[in-house]
Amino acid sequence: MEEYQDRSLRGRVFEKLREDILSGVYKDCDELREITIGEEMGVSRTPVREALRQLELEGLVKIIPNKGAYVTGITPKDVHDIYMIRSMLEGMCARWATEHITPEQIEQLEEIVLLSEFHLKKDKDKVVQVSDLDGKFHHVLYEASNSRIMEHTLSDFHKYVKMARMLSVGAKNRAEKSIEEHKAILEAIKKGDADEAERLANLHIMHVMENLHIEIED
Repeated sequence: MEEYQDRSLRGRVFEKLREDILSGVYKDCDELREITIGEEMGVSRTPVREALRQLELEGLVKIIPNKGAYVTGITPKDVHDIYMIRSMLEGMCARWATEHITPEQIEQLEEIVLLSEFHLKKDKDKVVQVSDLDGKFHHVLYEASNSRIMEHTLSDFHKYVKMARMLSVGAKNRAEKSIEEHKAILEAIKKGDADEAERLANLHIMHVMENLHIEIED
């Protein structure tokens, strides 16, 4: 029981720290102090230390012996690479979703599209709501793929580029185009056209990446 609680605490600390890093609460080069984090989260230093090691394995933290743990975050190249990989995986995901999607999941996607259009017409500055709905649309597709591995992998990628996605959705006219692309993907899935769903999903992610104008240093 004690070992399970330790793993649970470590997981809670890890998820919170990762979310704070990816959402920009912690900036690049910020130091993550075990004592401070432990006090803030009401845990001992052990689960914090283990969570930091796990974050280092993901490349989000750099632990320097005898100095401390520092945020490394997601670089522009990381964002570019993630979108390139996502473009291929999201296409495959849409293909599998076409083959396995349920009527309930189709209803969810239709509702998300309608809500996205509603929020956009009501207030074009509601970037957070539209970005959240964008994320929900993709997560329903991940679930509909009927693959735990696909769902887990793409969900993690989605978290890694959270800030980039908000910047993209907030860019001029991009939110409208993104919703139209979602509608087209959904229509292809409803028609059972796996080839078209895959093509459109791949293109959708490439459009998002192009809209970010990512500059990669050599």
